[in-house]
Amino acid sequence: MTGSRQTQRLSADEAGIAAAAELLRAGRLVALPTETVYGLAADATDDRAVASIYAAKERPSFNPLISHLPDIDAARRQGLFDAPALALAKAFWPGPLTLVVPASSACTVCSLARAGLDSVALRVPSHQVAHAVLQAAGRPIAAPSANRSGRVSPTQADHVFADLDGRIDAVLDAGPTAVGVESSIVACLGGVPRLLRPGGVPRAALEAAIGQALVIVEEGGSAPLAPGLLASHYAPRAAVRLDAEAARPGEAWLGFGPEPNGALPALAFNLSSTGDLTEAAANLFAALRRLDDRGPKTIAVAPIPMHGLGEAINDRLKRAAAPR
Repeated sequence: MTGSRQTQRLSADEAGIAAAAELLRAGRLVALPTETVYGLAADATDDRAVASIYAAKERPSFNPLISHLPDIDAARRQGLFDAPALALAKAFWPGPLTLVVPASSACTVCSLARAGLDSVALRVPSHQVAHAVLQAAGRPIAAPSANRSGRVSPTQADHVFADLDGRIDAVLDAGPTAVGVESSIVACLGGVPRLLRPGGVPRAALEAAIGQALVIVEEGGSAPLAPGLLASHYAPRAAVRLDAEAARPGEAWLGFGPEPNGALPALAFNLSSTGDLTEAAANLFAALRRLDDRGPKTIAVAPIPMHGLGEAINDRLKRAAAPR
């Protein structure tokens, strides 16, 4: 599964969806579109299939995987939902929210996908193609981002091919993703729910749905409860310099909002010249890839506001800039 397989591109039509579901039921790997990023999908009930995700991504085995379901009822068969979890599920599913809850006695998500934990990370995506595949597959589908571990997450099918061509069986191509950053992750394991990862649902909206403030969890320790909690993650090959006022000689530039005075470097991209955080989130990973593929030693990044989706964007950028 690591470089010897012909990766086919499937169209996001009835035939392509059926072919993707058949591959998943057979224990194979398929990259699927979701509203956040493309996910590397496998049967979450099959340890061998899940192991092939880790092998293809070269992913640390202590980082658990999110299992995707077609609806709330299917998710509740896998996990135990307390009142806050149920309120969040009803408010934001289908959508870019992952809930970490205690695994139920009937949970079929395998231990490897849960990284040996007694909890399970669950999501109901809103992307119509992903939903159709989940319905056709008829089982939980583990689907971390479809890239090599630690690399920039893919928002287009071509990004998946750049990282995983020859390592997986198929890519279901439905064009660019809409949200552009991964799901928010909230742990509902008793007591006050904890925000494990900012993402596609802003923190203020999550807190409004449950009527209380979330506990904010900083990464740390060696066994995270959920994906995306390793300090050095979403990392391009270039170094990343945050909160830059301008690019230094030789640096690439990742801008946001009105550009600084003076000439921009030849290698530059603006996430949103109008300061739109939704546009910036959708552009983030593709922009990092575009700049990184040109081979700069450093990418200088303009300051990004910390409200709304800016919290998730800054979280990704902080991980991209972490020592590695």
